[in-house]
Amino acid sequence: MTTLQLSSTMTGLCTPDPLKFAFTAKTSAHASRGGAAPLMLDDAGWQAWWQQESEAKARALYIHIPFCRKRCSFCNFFENGANPTRMSRYMEALCGSLRQAAETPLVQSRPFSAVYVGGGTPTDMAAGDLARLASAIRRFPLTVDAELTLEGRLNGFDDEKWQTALAGGFNRFSFGVQSFDTRVRQQAARFDDRETLLARLAALTRHNEAVIVADLIFGLPGQDEAVWRQDIADVMASGVHGVDLYQLISMAGTNLARADEKGTLGWAADGQQRAVMYADGARTLEAGGWERLSCSHWRRTDAEQSRYNQMAKWGAEILPFGAGAGGDIHGHGLMYGRDLAPWHEAQAKGVRAPGMVMRPNPDARLDGLLRGGLDTGWLALSQLPQGLVSHLMPLFEAWQRHGLARLSAERLALTLAGRFWNVNLQAGLFEYLRCNPPGGSKGGERPSGHPGKMAGHARV
Repeated sequence: MTTLQLSSTMTGLCTPDPLKFAFTAKTSAHASRGGAAPLMLDDAGWQAWWQQESEAKARALYIHIPFCRKRCSFCNFFENGANPTRMSRYMEALCGSLRQAAETPLVQSRPFSAVYVGGGTPTDMAAGDLARLASAIRRFPLTVDAELTLEGRLNGFDDEKWQTALAGGFNRFSFGVQSFDTRVRQQAARFDDRETLLARLAALTRHNEAVIVADLIFGLPGQDEAVWRQDIADVMASGVHGVDLYQLISMAGTNLARADEKGTLGWAADGQQRAVMYADGARTLEAGGWERLSCSHWRRTDAEQSRYNQMAKWGAEILPFGAGAGGDIHGHGLMYGRDLAPWHEAQAKGVRAPGMVMRPNPDARLDGLLRGGLDTGWLALSQLPQGLVSHLMPLFEAWQRHGLARLSAERLALTLAGRFWNVNLQAGLFEYLRCNPPGGSKGGERPSGHPGKMAGHARV
């Protein structure tokens, strides 16, 4: 009989306070099984892919706009300064790529139910470029209720851009607020003060013309628990339809990391304090009637579906466009390089832009069920193969013993502590499967299909 390997990185620690101490730290924004092999794909093979019809049941588009006017202190995704001429050149090439792709059998074979325009700061583009982008998107077969999200910041998103986006079909806007506190924002190198943000959100939500979502980060320098409680109160009163609560993750190469190395960072919440902040935010939102859609996302009304984000976690086919974009085509993971020069050169020649292509993941459907389920906070055990449920039960029972989950005959439900450590639990589950493969088999994993809240967004 084979002895199962269990480690604290899989199960968490046995502690009286799992919210604070189950794991040492959250070290990544996302988790996957890993182990996929790259695929050597020539241009003929690439062109052939676009002539093949899709077999995917769920599809979305991801469009990457890799420009920002300013680098925030916590961001390690900054790629290009938002020079207007450079941005317009990029948008012209990007829209040309979209128009060409829209005519292919791959695109036309099945409709898309979500589009996400991320970055970077897409709202930094000119109104005219935004109109051209919306026109190119409308060439794709979209479902009647398709969710079209434009990501960005409130600063610079004036009424002209707002009306242009609405006229172009965008019906969801995701703004990186991070904190409403003026001093915290200044330290994070953000534009605008608290009053300006609240006034702009009130104006955009006044007539419910589109869904408005705000991102908040907990753990920013200078953001103590009192400031965080005010951030939660402000977002609840702002009129937005949804909110994300993201933990600040210290990443190498950021201005924040450099300040920490120099000893000039100032006070910042430690891991245990961040855990308390997450719990306070979650409890306050839910006590106020906000519905939790995932471990990090809540909605005030059912107008907010967060469809793209859920599709990305559950493993939908996501066609990527733009330098730095990631997704998948025919089950092959794809990530374009971030360098603009070779990307422009490839567009001019009509060939695939430089980047990484991976072999299909034989466990893609299962991994989507596991990752998507844990992201929402619970797994329906009946959706998993019965043999796999039995194989995973030692891990699930350890999570329950450690206060991270509750088991019933029908499902595994994460506790509040488990939801805080959700990404660690996902990583632990995939580690468990690598070390204890069912039947001794080993599967691969393609790269994540969403570069927005994964590889390309300065969200966490």
